[in-house]
Amino acid sequence: MLTTYQAPLEEFHFILHELLHASEQKIEGFSELTPEFTSEILTMGAKIATEVMLPINSSGDKEGCKFENGLVITPKGFVKAFDEIRKGGWAGLDCDPLYGGQGLPITLSLIFGEIFSSCNISLTIYKALTHGTYATIYAHGNSIQKNTYLPKLVTCEWTGTMNLTEPHCGTDLGMIKTKAEAISEGEYKITGQKIFISSGDHDLSENIIHLVLAKVPGGPPGVKGISLFIVPKFLVNNDGSLGRKNNLSIGSIEKKMGIHANATCVLNYDGATGYLLGEKHQGVQAMFTMMNEARLGVGVQSLALAEVAYQSSLTYSKERVQGKSLESDGKFSTHPKPIICHPDVRRNLMDQKSFIEGARALTLWTALLLDKGTRSSDKKSYGLASLLTPVIKGYISDIGFDMTVVGQQIFGGHGYIEEWGMSQLVRDSRIAMIYEGTNGVQAIDLVGRKLNSDGGANIMYLLELVTTYLHQSTVSKEIENEFFVPLKNSLKDLESALKFFLDNGIKNPNAALAGASDFLHLLGIFCIGFMWVKIVSRVSEKKKAGDKINKFLEAKIVTGRYYMANTLPKTKFLATKIRAGDKILMSLEPDQF
Repeated sequence: MLTTYQAPLEEFHFILHELLHASEQKIEGFSELTPEFTSEILTMGAKIATEVMLPINSSGDKEGCKFENGLVITPKGFVKAFDEIRKGGWAGLDCDPLYGGQGLPITLSLIFGEIFSSCNISLTIYKALTHGTYATIYAHGNSIQKNTYLPKLVTCEWTGTMNLTEPHCGTDLGMIKTKAEAISEGEYKITGQKIFISSGDHDLSENIIHLVLAKVPGGPPGVKGISLFIVPKFLVNNDGSLGRKNNLSIGSIEKKMGIHANATCVLNYDGATGYLLGEKHQGVQAMFTMMNEARLGVGVQSLALAEVAYQSSLTYSKERVQGKSLESDGKFSTHPKPIICHPDVRRNLMDQKSFIEGARALTLWTALLLDKGTRSSDKKSYGLASLLTPVIKGYISDIGFDMTVVGQQIFGGHGYIEEWGMSQLVRDSRIAMIYEGTNGVQAIDLVGRKLNSDGGANIMYLLELVTTYLHQSTVSKEIENEFFVPLKNSLKDLESALKFFLDNGIKNPNAALAGASDFLHLLGIFCIGFMWVKIVSRVSEKKKAGDKINKFLEAKIVTGRYYMANTLPKTKFLATKIRAGDKILMSLEPDQF
């Protein structure tokens, strides 16, 4: 048995039209998102994902990328599949029509990110990094750079990468040694080595546009002296044709735990020609455009693999017959039953289902906030999206991995056997907690920077939204007790943690940093709880209006009830841990470990 996957189209439809009311949003481009349109385009996207990308996922994992004669060769079928993605225009869904994109909202394109990642995460990464390259040049490039690179990136005729990490430095970018020496106005020679470069080289496109962080001699120390450069694999002539190969080479490709079909490269820059992107010494700020997009995408990747693990383990649990079950009459069955009858397996499945559906709603709500911020100049929505980005990346990838492992566990011994496919999901999912900033760094960024951004306005806006929703909503007593009351209690836990940071963060930063990862999880659990309150409230509204409530909607209420009773209470435990501070944590000397 290989893994099972069918795009959860009914789920996407519900979130878009029942929860987010997409077509009713007063945002540019959203009026097009009618149920008819989204149904058609999502069906088309799911078809190419399941028929073109999914069939080469397992074989791509087994074959991996090859490094021969200084070139990287992707697994069999990848070139053809990438061509199909390119021809269908799937790479440029939310890109500017001025450069060949379709101008659709991020909210919709993120759904395709999930569907494509579920079917073939390694192949999807090539496209995702290209989109990030597009977004960064679009935000910071001059007119010549935009006209030169964006049309080709939108179509994926050219692909892109981000180059940050070096052998001696990862998180601490201020330590980078790659240097950029000026040749002429805006043109530099780039010299240095970058490692862990996803999609660093391959045979899927005719050119690769590397975005490289480097230091111009004489600039300020640390991150303030870093600039960002466009460094193409092949130089581009004035007429748009490709010129000579640039002075860069592939040192090697990494042998990794997972995502075998995506080439992770060591790149050597030997006086390569690069072009300043944005302002000199403002490279980190410019690169954050790509990094923030990538972090949102990584959360989606984890969610996507957790979904496949859930679907696969659900199918297995209905087919695998083991053990007698307790019947409604209080007696054990006379014959062995499918393992879905057993409470512990049900617990695992409900953990998966309640997390995935809640996390998907949170991710798409965040995308909606981002669309509001970028398309309607809504600063409060943009700020909240920025606050939630490390939560999407960090919390969803942490728990997404856990839920993928839970799926493997349901398979028992078969989950540990490669031919069943669960092992690949676990291996592929593990990287999401590491790349694009480890989750510990995401937590520090959240507590150390994002909470205090704009004087704490973003977290206060979130609290305001939740409080207003709870106050203004009219629901039954049952919904009030099972959903609203638990969220109000969890809100108190969140406020307790925030007060601790406020009281201790300045005088003792370690006290706040000690609880950063716990706070990341607390906020993630709380926000998903808020999504479940909104989901169940919407189903309740439909009931009250006399709409037909099918099994899908009935399951929403039960699943939400499970989350509120079994997962949301964890916020109290996490708040207690946060208030413990750093005293015990930091008390051992290094030689005592």
